[in-house]
Order: sequence, then structure tokens, then C-alpha cells
Amino acid sequence: MKRVVSVSGGKTSSYIFANYPSDHAVFSLVTTDDKECLYPDKKIRKIVSDKIGKEFIGTLEMDIIIKVMLDLEQFVGKKIDWVCGDTFENIVSKPGVLPNVKTRYCTTELKLKPIFQWWYKKFNDPVEMAIGYRANEQRRAKKMIERLNKNGLLEIKETVSKHKNGRNKWQIFEWQKPIFPLIDAKKPIFKDQIEAYWKDKPVNFGKEYHNNCVGCFHRNPLLLKKMWETHTNKMNWFSKQEKIKKRKIEKTQNRKVSKYVYAQWKRDMTYEEIKNWKLQQQISFDDFSDCDSGFCGL
Repeated sequence: MKRVVSVSGGKTSSYIFANYPSDHAVFSLVTTDDKECLYPDKKIRKIVSDKIGKEFIGTLEMDIIIKVMLDLEQFVGKKIDWVCGDTFENIVSKPGVLPNVKTRYCTTELKLKPIFQWWYKKFNDPVEMAIGYRANEQRRAKKMIERLNKNGLLEIKETVSKHKNGRNKWQIFEWQKPIFPLIDAKKPIFKDQIEAYWKDKPVNFGKEYHNNCVGCFHRNPLLLKKMWETHTNKMNWFSKQEKIKKRKIEKTQNRKVSKYVYAQWKRDMTYEEIKNWKLQQQISFDDFSDCDSGFCGL
């Protein structure tokens, strides 16, 4: 069974890629067509376009993730296969609500499906998937293990062909056997050890780096306010989607949407409201944990 590392761009999965044996590594990038989020370096845009097999305009993750992934490949000396799904705006433009804590389809569409499609073309047989849960995250590992089927594998329901009538033909695939190298190591690995490891390495995560989407709805609203200050163009994208979705729902249902209930990322507030908060004191990225940053959502 081949061993795969799914690299998110964060320090933990990067640590696994750098320190544990694997046959393949894959990274799924969230992309956008919005020119307001244009990645600033034209040469690197071309490199990313070549890697993902289509034009790369920008990402709704922090721009630094691109440099992190390129540096990581150079540092480890092994190839990472880059994949991506549809652009985020195409995903959310479909009928229905915006992704939220109860309907987290963005993770499926932007991360899981592209990795599944890569797996289907490359293997179409179960692989060991190294999961970046640290030693203090055994509860998360246990929840994943509880989802295994009788063969000890994770399943995914996907369509790779069509019926004669043109409708999608859905199948259930056994595709992953999760392993937890940081938990199962003789000396389990904690966050402080990972932070210490990267301090003197030529992979620059930056002082204010959080992987996953800048406007992830799992994030603490105070962190989202900080993102408004530091990544205004990307937060504008998230706010704009709320306004577009609200107009579409009101038009199709011929009624006002109360408090954007069906058209916002967070249940109790819009991103425009977060933008306009008046804070009593300055906040720093150091004030937030992994869970505050959206880590627990993925």
C-alpha cells in the first residue's frame, strides 16, 4: 500500500512531509478568479499555473502559502503534486446557502474532491494517508478511526462516470487508511516541538501565518477582524459573496432574507459587520490558537 502525505501548507503536515517516509505528497490549493486577489508575482503565477494545470489568478488562502509550498519542495527535495478544484466563487454561486458550520461543503469541494480525483487517476487503490494530528489530538484521531469501515478504510461517495440517461453515476470508494505518525511515534510529537523544528529551516511561514482560507467561518470573529486589517482584498471577497447570495435568494424566493440567515458565513453576524467593529485594543495573530484560526474546522 502506497503512503501519501496530504500537505495543507501548515507547519504540522509540512513536518510530517519533511520527517517521515512517504511515496507521494499532495497539496490542494483554494483558487479564485477575482482579479482583486491577484497573486502579485507574475513569474510565480506561471509556476503555479503549470503545477495545477490551469491559469492561476489568486488564492483565498494567505498568499504566503504559495511560497511556503515552493520552499518546502526545495527543502525536502521531493515533489508535491498540486491540485485544485473549481474556483471558490463558482462553488458558492450554485443554488443553496453559503458554506457554514452546519453545511461545510467548501471543505469537500475545495480540498477533498480534488485530492480524491488525484487519487483516482493515480492509484484507484487504497493508500495509507498520513494525517497531521499531534500528540494532544488523540480525540480527533479516535473520531476518524470510528468512521472506518469493516476493512479499516475510509470511504468516499463520488461520481466518476454517468448513466446512459446522462445522470451522474455515484459510487462508494474505499480510498484511505489513515495513519497518525505524530501520535504513534515512540516519542509522540507536540506543537512546541514542531515550532522549534521550523525555526532554523529555510521554509518561511512568517510570523502571522495561518493556513486555510483567510475568511474561514470557523475562525474567531476577532481573528476575522484582524484579517480585515491585513488581507482586506480577500475579506472583501467573502463579504461580497454574502451580498450576492442574499440578492439571489431574495430574488428567487420573492421575499426579504431576515438578517441574511441563509446568505452569510456566520449565523449571528455578517462579515461587513465584523469589518465595522470598533475594538478597544489592538489584537495580534499571536493572540489566537489553532482552533481560533479555523484549524479545527478542517
